[in-house]
Amino acid sequence: MAQLEAAALGAVLMGFGLPGASSATPAAEAAPTAAMLAPVHSLADFMSTLPVGAHPPSFARAGLCIVENFAPFLFCNPQAATDWEAGFRAHAADEDLSELQAHFGAAHDFSRAGDRVYFSLPTTWTGSSHGRRFVEHGAWTFVLTQRGGTWRIQGYGWGVTAYRES
Repeated sequence: MAQLEAAALGAVLMGFGLPGASSATPAAEAAPTAAMLAPVHSLADFMSTLPVGAHPPSFARAGLCIVENFAPFLFCNPQAATDWEAGFRAHAADEDLSELQAHFGAAHDFSRAGDRVYFSLPTTWTGSSHGRRFVEHGAWTFVLTQRGGTWRIQGYGWGVTAYRES
């Protein structure tokens, strides 16, 4: 388990420009495909709407590891998806989040190794927190895995780079 956590955390941290980050990209794929981006968009839609009784369909079923800016910050265990969902729902309630929308820039540092891909997405979240409009810029790094032709999120890390309320 500790090895899985270390490997997943290492992959996430590469997106923040730490030594050892690879910029090798196969010539055939210079960026994530629409199929690769689908679970990212699905997760952002889930986070924006938080449908009652629904769970995020984007996560891999095993080995999921998430680094977030809400406690307990690292979700890396067999219940990672369930724990992350409960944590995000509590975070959204505590911050009184509403009208959330994610806007994505072009992917950076795309790499593929077999059935795994890595990329970083400049992301801007907009919405309201405690009745005040906000804009939050950040880097959302992903490791996706493909099983049976479907891409799922194996791990991600979120890092805020700028925040402004109006």
